[in-house]
Amino acid sequence: MKTTNAPQNWGIKSVSFWTVLIIAIGIIFIGIRFIIHPQAGALGYGLTFTNPDDAVYGKIKGIRDIFSGLTLLPLLLLQMRKAVAWVFTTAIVIPAFDFFLILLYNGSSDLTHLLIHGITAVVMAITSVLLFLNYSK
Repeated sequence: MKTTNAPQNWGIKSVSFWTVLIIAIGIIFIGIRFIIHPQAGALGYGLTFTNPDDAVYGKIKGIRDIFSGLTLLPLLLLQMRKAVAWVFTTAIVIPAFDFFLILLYNGSSDLTHLLIHGITAVVMAITSVLLFLNYSK
């Protein structure tokens, strides 16, 4: 198993590179919003806090969102396509489970938030396929 960063033909000219970068930066900003204004973050997610003390959970989620985005940035910077592919692919569980949580708690009538999480999971799945196509072994 190689642990070095071998040169690859993948980077800023690749759609998958930019898609991962945009999603990583997006989740960092979502995390920042959860930390700064947890109620707004929760509403954007599709849930509301019924108790003011629940805001701490929004801040906890914010920290985890920021970490999720930051994890991908050095891998992108180093153009480690295979590592990006594996980390990004495993992260699909996040919007997929978010979709099911919204469905469970809000029902199928909350189409807006279901689409946000569902489309994110689908875009991530398509990007994962692109990341795994033709990478150097």
